[in-house]
Amino acid sequence: MTDLVVKVAINAVGVYIAIQIVPQLSFDFGEDWWKLGAVALILALVNSYLKPIVKLLAFPITLMTLGLVAFVINAAMLLLVALVSDQFALGFRVATFPPDITADVVIGALLGSVVISLVSTGLSMVNMGRKIVM
Repeated sequence: MTDLVVKVAINAVGVYIAIQIVPQLSFDFGEDWWKLGAVALILALVNSYLKPIVKLLAFPITLMTLGLVAFVINAAMLLLVALVSDQFALGFRVATFPPDITADVVIGALLGSVVISLVSTGLSMVNMGRKIVM
């Protein structure tokens, strides 16, 4: 249970930093910080349960592209989070998605997923000390 809470907190920081850096990402949460937590929870659930299945199914393509398809998978997962966020009226959007998919959406999703991945990796490395102590 604590691992899920830590993943959600790390994802919340990653999403917030990505919104500040990537111009295609927009999130109108105003004073409602719980919306950021809800989007981070959706991202944690997607990354924990759906992403491993997609990566397993895309393994042959991953071999052929020498791993570059992982960027596309991460961007697709971010677009899925934006779609679910739109269904719950949380306000997280990638350019004009949903409902439109344009080149700006794809570039924004790729850049956003890279930033979130870098921040999450960095914070997870800091979090490794907690796992060693426990």
